[in-house]
Amino acid sequence: MNKDSKRIVIWVAVALSGLVFLPIVSGNATTFYTDWLWYDSVGQLDVLETRILSRVLLWGLGAGIVVVFLILNWLVLPKRLFGPIQLRVGGKGGRPSVTISPRLLRVVVSGVVALITLTMASSAAGQWMTVLRFRHATVFDLSDPIFGLDASFFVFKLPFYRYFLGWAMGLVVLTIIGNALMYVFAGRVRKAEAIGHLSVLGALFLAGRAVSYLFKRWALVESSAGVVSGAGYTDVNARMPLFLLMAIVVAAGAVLLVVNIFIRRWRLLLYVGGAWLALVLIGEFYPAAVQRFTVEPNELALERPYIEHNIRLTRHAYGLTNVLEYDYKTTDELTPQEAEDNSDTLRNVRLWDWQPLRSTYEQIQEIRTYYTFNDVDIDRYIIDGQLRQVNLAVRELDIEQMREDARTWINKHLIYTHGYGLCLSPVSEVSEEGLPRLLVRNIPPETESPSLEIDRPEIYFGERSSDYVVINTSEDEFDYPSGDANVYSRYEGDAGVPMGGLLRRLAFALRFNSTPILLSEAIRPDSRILFHRVLGDRVEMVAPMLWLDPDPYAVIADGRIVWLYDTYTWTDRFPYSRSTRGLNYIRNSVKVTIDAYSGEMTFYVVDPDDPLVQTYRSIFPGLFAPVEEMDPALREHWRYPEQLFLIQADLYGAYHVEDPRVFYNQEDLWETPMEVRGSESTPISPYYVTMRLPDTDEVGFIMMRPYVPAGKQNMISWLYADSDGSDYGQLGIYKFSKDSLVYGPMQIESRIDQDPRISEQLTLWNQRGSSVNRGNLIVIPINGSLLYVEPIYLQAEASRIPELKRVIVAYQNRVAMADSFSAGLAQVLGQRALTEVPGQEAGDGDRDGGTGEPPTGVAALAQSAQSHYEAAQACLERGDWTCYGDELEMMEQDLQALVDATAE
Repeated sequence: MNKDSKRIVIWVAVALSGLVFLPIVSGNATTFYTDWLWYDSVGQLDVLETRILSRVLLWGLGAGIVVVFLILNWLVLPKRLFGPIQLRVGGKGGRPSVTISPRLLRVVVSGVVALITLTMASSAAGQWMTVLRFRHATVFDLSDPIFGLDASFFVFKLPFYRYFLGWAMGLVVLTIIGNALMYVFAGRVRKAEAIGHLSVLGALFLAGRAVSYLFKRWALVESSAGVVSGAGYTDVNARMPLFLLMAIVVAAGAVLLVVNIFIRRWRLLLYVGGAWLALVLIGEFYPAAVQRFTVEPNELALERPYIEHNIRLTRHAYGLTNVLEYDYKTTDELTPQEAEDNSDTLRNVRLWDWQPLRSTYEQIQEIRTYYTFNDVDIDRYIIDGQLRQVNLAVRELDIEQMREDARTWINKHLIYTHGYGLCLSPVSEVSEEGLPRLLVRNIPPETESPSLEIDRPEIYFGERSSDYVVINTSEDEFDYPSGDANVYSRYEGDAGVPMGGLLRRLAFALRFNSTPILLSEAIRPDSRILFHRVLGDRVEMVAPMLWLDPDPYAVIADGRIVWLYDTYTWTDRFPYSRSTRGLNYIRNSVKVTIDAYSGEMTFYVVDPDDPLVQTYRSIFPGLFAPVEEMDPALREHWRYPEQLFLIQADLYGAYHVEDPRVFYNQEDLWETPMEVRGSESTPISPYYVTMRLPDTDEVGFIMMRPYVPAGKQNMISWLYADSDGSDYGQLGIYKFSKDSLVYGPMQIESRIDQDPRISEQLTLWNQRGSSVNRGNLIVIPINGSLLYVEPIYLQAEASRIPELKRVIVAYQNRVAMADSFSAGLAQVLGQRALTEVPGQEAGDGDRDGGTGEPPTGVAALAQSAQSHYEAAQACLERGDWTCYGDELEMMEQDLQALVDATAE
């Protein structure tokens, strides 16, 4: 090979190294450099350094092992055994052979070694988190029931052992193939030295196979082949012994392969190979035979202990071990006094679903086309001294909604940089026009409540802020519209990466493929660029090992808008636990706060007892903060996350049962009830409720969801999760007596559909150029009773504004549709409105709010008379003549008052 050829080979190797090695560290040079600057700007450079250092060290270690092993086996040992080797390729069928000289062979082998090294080293570097979890493993203090090993062995250590073994065996296999080809083409494969060399390599391979069988034996505690997740009777009594025998036989084969270098008793190896093959064949049939002829006829008796293991460890893995259990004793009637005593619950009954409410917000509060509401969240605030459940939505900037000719580079990245404020309304309050009553509204934000005042309404970081912006340029930033003019401002925070000189501007121009970053005269050295502004992207950049909840929510705290983001530690390696959604262990161990203006992120550990978060704290000691450092104003707005509750609720439907026999027979399975959404039946979603739990004195903010028995529609229980104070995260279940019928959501939906007046009204609306949207059916437990509430929204074809027009209330066998919740409640209870539910009545409270005061105003009197008429009809249907007479009398009073009011 001439010098030019050598140079070509060397430069190709260098190019390949650059193409492979550089992405391992950062993806590409500009991304790496700019991300380094970003991590430094958010104070998390230690996280990036830990990630890079671990990857580089693993890459170097892996490359060193591969290079040494391959060079030793492909170049050094063959040369010492045989001297210079020449390969002859071809030569059959009259064709001349091609001889590869030892010098050229070294060049070819070196190139192959480089390629394999880059590939395997890259694979090793990609396992940096597996290695760090192994090195910083934290014990669970919980042993698996088969081997007595702590759960940390399966979660942290076994994944590393299995990866390393597979990686090493891959290296051995490649080495064997390379040496075998070399000896074959050199014509020396029958030489004793070649046989000895290949025998040692074969022994290494067999030793690895023996160890892999032991790993497979341990991994059976994660099996899903039996009646439940985890090792079952067949696994323990058939597969585990087989794997152990196979490990012993293969290990013996490895020893004999080395011994035969000296004694040459090949027949012994044939015996070992035959025994291995026999065990492989037995492994295909024996476990199936044990399952078929031993287990299936006696499955419950034989699988009972393994079902017990699965129940115990699944409940632990999903945080279901300390669920408080209560009996919910139903009462015959909800008395007026009980309703009055629970007015704080009734005034917070949610009438606004997030989907129609977002459409309404978009129409009445987006203000300009370039604003958007990505989501509507639920929270609670102390307003006028009372705990109120509210909906709120952040007004983010969506520059893509501007006219195309206005979406210039300067507008997109220098001027229109941020959203502005939010709107907030109580979940239960409705205006006379059927719209939400806004407690925070408009731009700049307006409110009458001191607790809802916002001093810093700009939204630079949010759910829709996907593009980069440059602040502190020569251009003023658009702040908010004001009539026909606009108000401009300048960013006063310290977020972002300084643009600096030419090198940084060039790096950012290349990263974002944006020439104006490099050429724009508006950008100065002290300008700063904001990127990674989307909340999920921002959190994942810093903590990729956490699973992010899909629903971050905004909180008004100390005059600022701060995002609260729930994240989860998880694994799919927990022994004996049922898998769901790709995991079998989960904890809501970390809550992240992100300031919407400054972008400041803090990761608070809210479950310090979780071994996974303890391991991550050891890996990244500067990343996490103790929960005690969180601002109390934010702590008051913790919500139990819906994603976690969904997972727990789905599993608890089966795992509330602890008796293995009942669990095996599936005698007491609970399912998610259905509800009507539009024209389809869908599973009812968990929902937040502000209510007083039975036998408690304080009103709390909880998430709940009812259950129905499998295959039936009556309600059997309801699960809740507490979101307040020291009880945060506490799960509880209230069970109904199996001797009495409690209507489930779909049974109530059927009663609604069967009510002639309700169905007639809904049909009529649907035929008059409008569409009817039935909201979520919510179940409200109160003092042994259950109220069912379903809002009805009406949207005209020519309008995109859903309006809340009616509220359906059901109690026992009574169903009523009224203008307001309080009126519907009065009808189903056979009384006048029993409790004041502020804001649910239209027109600034001019209807009868249930205080006993007569309504005033023409509209309120007419609506009150209509409500009493509907209530009278309900009384008539159930044969309650006293109630019927009272309602007619009150209707007469309203009509007389209406006559007097119009006469004036």
